[in-house]
Amino acid sequence: MAAERLAQPLLDEQRLGHPPRLEKVEGGDGFYRKEGASFFKTCFNGLNALSGVGIMSIPYALASGGWLSLILLFVTAMSTFYTGLLIRKCMDIDPNIRSYPDIGERAFGSKGRMLVVIVMCFELYLVATGFLILEGDNLHNLFPKMELQIADFVIGGGQFFVIIVSLIILPTVWLDNLSLLSYISASGVLASVIILCSITWTGAFEGVGFHQKGTLINWSGIPTALSLYAFCYCSHPVFPTLYTSMKNKKHQFSNVLLVCFLLCTVSYASMAVLGYMMFGADVQSQITLDLPVTKLSSKVAIYTALVNPVSKYALMVTPIVGVVENWFPSYHKSKAFNLLIRTALVASTVVVALAVPFFGSLMSLVGASLSVTASVLLPCLCYLKISGVYRRLGCEVVLISGIITLGVLVAVFGTYTSVLEIVRQW
Repeated sequence: MAAERLAQPLLDEQRLGHPPRLEKVEGGDGFYRKEGASFFKTCFNGLNALSGVGIMSIPYALASGGWLSLILLFVTAMSTFYTGLLIRKCMDIDPNIRSYPDIGERAFGSKGRMLVVIVMCFELYLVATGFLILEGDNLHNLFPKMELQIADFVIGGGQFFVIIVSLIILPTVWLDNLSLLSYISASGVLASVIILCSITWTGAFEGVGFHQKGTLINWSGIPTALSLYAFCYCSHPVFPTLYTSMKNKKHQFSNVLLVCFLLCTVSYASMAVLGYMMFGADVQSQITLDLPVTKLSSKVAIYTALVNPVSKYALMVTPIVGVVENWFPSYHKSKAFNLLIRTALVASTVVVALAVPFFGSLMSLVGASLSVTASVLLPCLCYLKISGVYRRLGCEVVLISGIITLGVLVAVFGTYTSVLEIVRQW
């Protein structure tokens, strides 16, 4: 999942300003939201939350770990599916919980809320930075000779396109009403399908083929693979909003999660296998960089991958803008101050993208340090604290302890490996 889907539900909650109205249905044992979302609409929203730029780097993840690391993809999917269920259980225990920060506060007080907000904001910030790197790399691949010369100073390669894309994106960040962009960004499910189909077509009919055998396992690449797998399933901060939006949440939300995780896992696994068979160990951190740019199917995949980040960037940084503006309440209504904050935020992501132009390593770092924290560790720890089940040893506590242990290992070794890789490429 991609993390880039966190922003829209956050915007929805900011816009609502109050919890949705719930009704208790006579003879029932669950709460139903009046005029809430249906099962299929919530499934679509859930798929949209889990489908993101992670699909671009999943072949690189498989190449890093080898064929047997596919098992870890499924383990990650099952673990994050279960932690999604834990979030639902937390909300069932306390009906006043409406958002992910509410869960942190219910479990660990104001410090818990602050921790959740910090993790979410850092994740959104780095994903937005990753968008700029992705755009720069792919545009440079399409137009390798483009450069900008100012006096004796020449800006070329991906850096040139990072700056150009940031200037295109900047006006969208200035907007107060992002409703139009939110509808555009909802094309994530369709975009993932188009990219998968286009790459399949390229491999089958455009002379690339599926001839690479790959390696069975690469132990040194396992931390990177696990980190990128975790990045694909980092949509848990969205789940409380999806849960409260449902008409029949008590009985159907678990099935929604099951459908979403199954379909997304099939999509991720398919892309990983196809990409690895097409390009083997040499597959790049973004599979679109390996595609022959002269072929129509390749162009469809590349341009589809380029359009979505442009529309999503503003949604990524808006929650961060809200947090920063709350630090300066006396300037909150100043238009000039708001523009300054938004412009400075975009400029800072450009600086980071230019300084660390390594998409795969950066997303691996996000997956290991932030996605694992938000999607694995925090749901487990918050549920143990809120429910009190940690006081008695049982199968549930053993299972949760195992997931926490796995999450800690991925966080430690994945973060270490990602930082080393960034330093090495620097």
